[in-house]
Amino acid sequence: MNDLVTAINGIVWSPALIALCLGVGLYFSLRSRFLQLRHVREMTRLMREGKSSEEGVSSFQALAMTLAGRVGTGNIAGVATAITFGGPGAVFWMWAVAFLGASSAFVESTLGQVYKEQIGKQYRGGPAFYIEKGLGMKWYAWTFAIATLFATGLLLPGVQANSIADGLRTAAGIDANVTAAVLAMALAFIIFGGVKRIATFAEFVVPFMALGYIVVACVIVFLHIEALPGVIALIFSSAFGLDAGFGAILGMAIQWGVKRGVYSNEAGQGTGPHASSAAEVSHPAKQGLVQGFSVYIDTLFVCSATAFMLLITGQYNVQAPDGSALFTGVAGVAAGPGYVQTALENVMPGFGALFVAIALLFFAFTTIVAYYYIAETNIAYMDRHGRHPWLGFVLKVCIIGATVYGAVKTADVAWALGDLGVGLMAWLNIIAIVLLRNVAFKCLRDYEAQKAAGKDPVFDPKALGIENAHYWEQRNAAAAAQQAGLHADAPVK
Repeated sequence: MNDLVTAINGIVWSPALIALCLGVGLYFSLRSRFLQLRHVREMTRLMREGKSSEEGVSSFQALAMTLAGRVGTGNIAGVATAITFGGPGAVFWMWAVAFLGASSAFVESTLGQVYKEQIGKQYRGGPAFYIEKGLGMKWYAWTFAIATLFATGLLLPGVQANSIADGLRTAAGIDANVTAAVLAMALAFIIFGGVKRIATFAEFVVPFMALGYIVVACVIVFLHIEALPGVIALIFSSAFGLDAGFGAILGMAIQWGVKRGVYSNEAGQGTGPHASSAAEVSHPAKQGLVQGFSVYIDTLFVCSATAFMLLITGQYNVQAPDGSALFTGVAGVAAGPGYVQTALENVMPGFGALFVAIALLFFAFTTIVAYYYIAETNIAYMDRHGRHPWLGFVLKVCIIGATVYGAVKTADVAWALGDLGVGLMAWLNIIAIVLLRNVAFKCLRDYEAQKAAGKDPVFDPKALGIENAHYWEQRNAAAAAQQAGLHADAPVK
């Protein structure tokens, strides 16, 4: 079974998917005239704008929920693996993927807002919604929803929980059963509280964990500041095969940098639109721009923090494709969370391993919470009318069970199946956003035109020729009716 799934994964996560992610990101960047550069100031302004409502969360809460899913073990273990097999140059290609991926994140999150629905008292949206409404392909939407439900609801939570348990056992000798019990109780408290509690949790924890991690990285870099110019030069020279020591693995630098960049920031994979669709905004492009900035936070800030901590201290390994060592800074340790723990423990004795374990705890646990929300949103899509309320309860039990199981046991098949699910999500979503790209770019042009006219942009799908944006049509009709009522009540002069 494991061999079969691994073989299928090799096809799904082939260089074709990597090339597709890069190519689509480049195309979207050119088509939008590099919105990720032109609108950086607007992105940061919009993060602070907006408030939550009874139905939706604020732009910042939606951003935090998205980052909860994006910032996970990949930001620690994934970066270490990329450097091990791709050399320091892999870091540059992670940056390149983040830059291009910001435009893909804009497109998918804008589409999520355009085609979102109000189900019960909550906004729901994501690829399944815009595939059905924008492309009119219900079977395609259901395929995405089912793949996402199994990947994020059953398989991937255990991968994150296993990293938490391993980190705490390595750093503090905490038994995996204890970790599993604590994770289960904490997770149950949050997910049984609904989307508002999830948003509040993410809004508080995500900035705290990301900033704390970056601050420690900055301290380590400052203590080795004399080596910083050399490290930056090494990253760029290795990225283009100009370094004598790592020139032979130029292809691996590109492959691993791009692959880990895609894994980490998830731009185009379809995970981000689920949370971004919950935001209360007046125009879809607003949340699209906010989500574009989330890719920068994940890769340019958090992943770079790990990379600089390892490279500037010399605590990293580089391995040639044939298994021979090109550079050994941390002997006898395989790439992964334990690798980073050992590296930082050598730099900060008595604190390094514990720091990484705590970072893993926050990074991975928030990712599990985000997985739950993504899975719950796809259940809401499949059961729009709430005829099967027990499905939500079953999902809660399953994700808690998967978390407990993953903490106490390592299941290679579950890991491989989870990767397969995410890979299928990526293929299905990228094809969909390419087909729906004109809708997103109409929204961008409309937003820019209204801003240029000095207005606070408001979305009118009919004026743009966008069909099936039912939530926005109903919202505008209600606003028009309310305005007409106000005029009718006004005294006649």
